[in-house]
Amino acid sequence: MVAIANYGRFISKISANRQPSLIRELTKVLATAPPEMIPLSGGFPNPATFPFSKITVETLDGKTINMEGSLLRSALQYLPTQGYPPLVSWLKDLQEQIHQPAPNTELVITTGSQDGLCKALEMLMEPGEPVVVEDFVYAGTLAIMDPYKPDYRIVPGDSKGMRPDALRDVLSSGDSSTKPKFIYINPTGANPTGTVLTESRRKEIYQLASEHDMLILEDDPYYYLQFLHGNRPPSFLSLDTEGRVLRFDSFSKVLSSGLRLGFVSGPPQLVERIQLHMQCSVLHASSMSQVIAHELLNLWGIEGFMDHVTSIEAFYQRRRDIMLEAAHKHLTGLADFAVPDGGMFLWMQVPNVIDTWDMLLKRGLSKNIMLLPGHAFMPKNASESPKAVNHMRAAFSVAAEKDFDVAFERLAELIREEQANQKQ
Repeated sequence: MVAIANYGRFISKISANRQPSLIRELTKVLATAPPEMIPLSGGFPNPATFPFSKITVETLDGKTINMEGSLLRSALQYLPTQGYPPLVSWLKDLQEQIHQPAPNTELVITTGSQDGLCKALEMLMEPGEPVVVEDFVYAGTLAIMDPYKPDYRIVPGDSKGMRPDALRDVLSSGDSSTKPKFIYINPTGANPTGTVLTESRRKEIYQLASEHDMLILEDDPYYYLQFLHGNRPPSFLSLDTEGRVLRFDSFSKVLSSGLRLGFVSGPPQLVERIQLHMQCSVLHASSMSQVIAHELLNLWGIEGFMDHVTSIEAFYQRRRDIMLEAAHKHLTGLADFAVPDGGMFLWMQVPNVIDTWDMLLKRGLSKNIMLLPGHAFMPKNASESPKAVNHMRAAFSVAAEKDFDVAFERLAELIREEQANQKQ
């Protein structure tokens, strides 16, 4: 296995044409400039005009974060595109401790991990090119990729995630003149299936990516939401010895979705392209969110952050177990499902129902029950006719626990009615 020396073949024409913004580059320089530097270059608003003198944030465990003076000015002012330097440093330390990435790995903070993913896909994709995905994919990712009308090379999965044997078959077939550039994979608590890819499968998939000279987009927002009691499989980033992995992390599930903070880690040649896109779009992720997150994480330290993760995982595992109890009670014999090892979702298949779309989005809503039909997560090539999908996704994240039982009672009634209608 040989490290990638030239990333040129992976970069789209649009991304390759992006050039650094001089203003943004000088903003980065200014962040570490000596006190003697006189900043006449950038159009920074004067902090004296900001109508805030102090912002205080209190946490549930009684800690207080006071932002005033220079700290508040950082939270209210433009930042370098890469992110708030103290937070960038903290996150690099976290990645080093958790994933032990290659020494040259770079990191950029994004406006949620999906913003980073969107910019990464724009960096890599050209219309009509092949991309490798699982048979069910996060709907937000499909929304990014579908306008490119890609040639989806779809790999079947099972209760343990993407099947390496099926991936090998997919990569060995198809038009050999147009090789896929990357595999998109959601390895941990996958949305919608809830699967956690095993260590052995991760290693096999990485080996196949190496053999076929492909990148791996490791979309992992549920990494800190696993129910394996600390036995986390190694990430693709930790397995990467060749500069093939671009990893997407999120704080949405463990701190707050409203902070809109994620971070991308990977080869500097690829992270740089994402930063160039940010320079002409969002400029940088929210300054206020970054400063708040850093102050909290700095109070906790990495050990305290992992203690918080443990409590979050226990919270969601309890909710998962309550939903599973309701599913076993009401759906046994009506629907098939596996125990999700991570994430926020129970993925179900209804064998005796042809398609769940109308069942859920028309008749289900009238019964005051709301789930997502499997169609929302199914990659489809533009030349293909719509297929029937008898899957559905239930989220155990936010609905009241006491409502799970009645929800699945209603769902069972809905399925029986659908089955009866199909027989007529």
